[in-house]
Amino acid sequence: MPLPNNPYDFLPPVSNFTLDSSDVSDGEMLPMAQVSGIFGAGGQDISPNLKWSGAPEQTESFVVTCFDPDAPTGSGFWHWIVYDIPGDVFELATGSGTEDGQKLPEGAKQLRNDAGLYGYLGSAPPAGHGPHRYMFAVHALSIEKLPIDDQVSPAICGFNMFGTTLARALLVPIYLQS
Repeated sequence: MPLPNNPYDFLPPVSNFTLDSSDVSDGEMLPMAQVSGIFGAGGQDISPNLKWSGAPEQTESFVVTCFDPDAPTGSGFWHWIVYDIPGDVFELATGSGTEDGQKLPEGAKQLRNDAGLYGYLGSAPPAGHGPHRYMFAVHALSIEKLPIDDQVSPAICGFNMFGTTLARALLVPIYLQS
């Protein structure tokens, strides 16, 4: 079954910058550390290291998201959302996505993922559903803080990023539950 287009292709075009990780690789299978234990897929729900460079000079803040566009929901599945990351921060360490957010950079906040939990939730696609993409995105914004609080949905966060996103970096590993 062919995978649908990149959902970011439906937003206004922005420039790109570089996103790397010591834990996950573009187009490669997610390691078990980044797979869900909470949802019974045998993993550990540990957020991966993400390191970025080349964002526009006028960047005031960053938002990091992890989205599965292939989830059988009709609207995808948000696994992780970190917003208000200061513009002088260029890396999240492995394990930064804990529920309490204590390992995030000062000032950064998390929203609830689509499971209703704060923090990073690893992959757990239905067995036999085929490959799922996990779109780790770093969004460079022209504003220091988003006009939201930690009670809004990931979609509202995305809506508030619209028009303030200067550039975006993507890293897209996959996972296939057998």
